[in-house]
Amino acid sequence: MANIFPRWSNLLPLKIAVCAGTAAAGVALAFTYYATPKALVTGYQPAQPIPFSHKIHVDQVGLDCRYCHSFVDVSGHSNVPTGSTCWNCHQHVQRESPKLAPLHRSMDTTYAGYDGKPIEWVRVHKAPDYVYFNHSAHVNRGISCQSCHGNVNKMEVIFQANSLSMGWCLDCHRAPEKNLRPLEEVYNFNYNAETYISNNPQLGVTTTEALGLKLKEEFMVKPKETCTTCHR
Repeated sequence: MANIFPRWSNLLPLKIAVCAGTAAAGVALAFTYYATPKALVTGYQPAQPIPFSHKIHVDQVGLDCRYCHSFVDVSGHSNVPTGSTCWNCHQHVQRESPKLAPLHRSMDTTYAGYDGKPIEWVRVHKAPDYVYFNHSAHVNRGISCQSCHGNVNKMEVIFQANSLSMGWCLDCHRAPEKNLRPLEEVYNFNYNAETYISNNPQLGVTTTEALGLKLKEEFMVKPKETCTTCHR
């Protein structure tokens, strides 16, 4: 009696198993990456090639966020500073510090170990690739760096202060008035809403909630909550 199934069908179960295994491995790898601190977990604090202290630079020296992250208010992405940004100061300040050896290798042509390669900073805050987030749209409508990144001005080593999860973002989109600030206070890590109200009686508000609602109306902030807002 002739075979009902062609000979190639003998390998069909193996092919199905290989495809299913590959798909399962892909899902496992994706979950392993996006469920790790690199993408989601609060507290992620990797070591950096240079022990850069935000506390010293922001709190003590008084640097504005935009000096280093110069694209934050004009671009969808906030840039990591180039070596030249650091070198502007450190070719004069703390020049002999051994902690700055990677900077010297990158920028100082007179340095014995000079190679001209960029400093390989380790990224701390990262949304999944399928999420669209525009920095400039937020900071130009009264959302401070502090609202998302925490008290960076107190961090010796930068870490992820908030989960940056979908639910966390939606909480803000549903009640943005809780996080809105006057535009001149967006980069002020010492901002206090109650003090701002008392110093500006012309605003006509007496509570932080009223200030938030006033700014929401003034800035015409109407955050969307649909899936297509972030998943494009």
